[in-house]
Amino acid sequence: MSHSPAAAMEASPALVFHTLMAYQQTAALRAAIQINLFGAVGDGPADAATLANRCGASERGTRILADYLTVIGFLIKEDGVYRHSPTSQAFLDPRSPACIASTANFLSAPEMLEPFRHLDKVVRDGRTVLPGDGTVEDENPVWVEFAHSMAPMMAPVAAPLGGAVLRWRSGPMRVLDIAAGHGLFGIEIAKQNPEAHIVGQDWAPVLDVAHANAVKAGVADRYERLPGSAFDVEYGGPYDAVLLTNFLHHFDHATCVGLLKKVRAALKPGGVAATLEFVPNDDRVSPPMAATFSLTMLASTASGDAYTFRELAAMHNEAGFARMEDPIPVGPHTVVIGRNAE
Repeated sequence: MSHSPAAAMEASPALVFHTLMAYQQTAALRAAIQINLFGAVGDGPADAATLANRCGASERGTRILADYLTVIGFLIKEDGVYRHSPTSQAFLDPRSPACIASTANFLSAPEMLEPFRHLDKVVRDGRTVLPGDGTVEDENPVWVEFAHSMAPMMAPVAAPLGGAVLRWRSGPMRVLDIAAGHGLFGIEIAKQNPEAHIVGQDWAPVLDVAHANAVKAGVADRYERLPGSAFDVEYGGPYDAVLLTNFLHHFDHATCVGLLKKVRAALKPGGVAATLEFVPNDDRVSPPMAATFSLTMLASTASGDAYTFRELAAMHNEAGFARMEDPIPVGPHTVVIGRNAE
């Protein structure tokens, strides 16, 4: 049985043209965020001239951009007046608590886009054209941008992950948050459990962002920083839980097993390792967001991939974990829990 959307449609060149021109959608959305068009629309429905004035942009440019965004579904236009679509109101208007507009700074950063200009070479070589290990090269500044920009996108996932960890461990506990980035996952556990002490591990400039978020959340007195490489620093411990969020996908199977062995050694008996990943089904073409993430890893890393649950379970088993819990879907992500022997 085919899972390809193309299998259900008549032959047409439309998909070819749509895909070849898709870069314009990225550019249009990024431009709208940069000139604060969605904030201007949030000031009230308005025509192109009014929106241009609010944005400090040309009327012609604003009209054409707003029309394009209407065509692709981000705005609604009636009688020459533009207003929010449900999507732009919830996720792109700066007034919305769910606004994720800042993610454009990371997702369309030059370091993220450059490899796709040479994807034919990437496919031939089987690895990124970026220097060294790609985006995971030591102390890559792109991760500071990630920590600043991607927190709004990850915030809705943090609470379910925290709940999944606290289902197994509660009361006084120490939690190691590996490659903490913005720090929201460890911070969420500290918020849900006032007896939890968090150790955030990442490069020092990234941990500055995480610590600032801990201050905002009121848990800085229970947030400790462990700067350096996840592969080189001594973790200390033992820990009740270790978080591995959006990290394993950057590396090959053997590297992940080696890291998981180090994680297991830092856990208390019965401790848990909580991994958050894009996890495709065994067919590797569904669900769409998890399945297509492997292309991002091909373009940006030397050996990363989007791993199935079967593959993640095999890594944990090779690393010596006693058992794997059933995967927990969390939006496009999946939480995978490995338990240490009692």
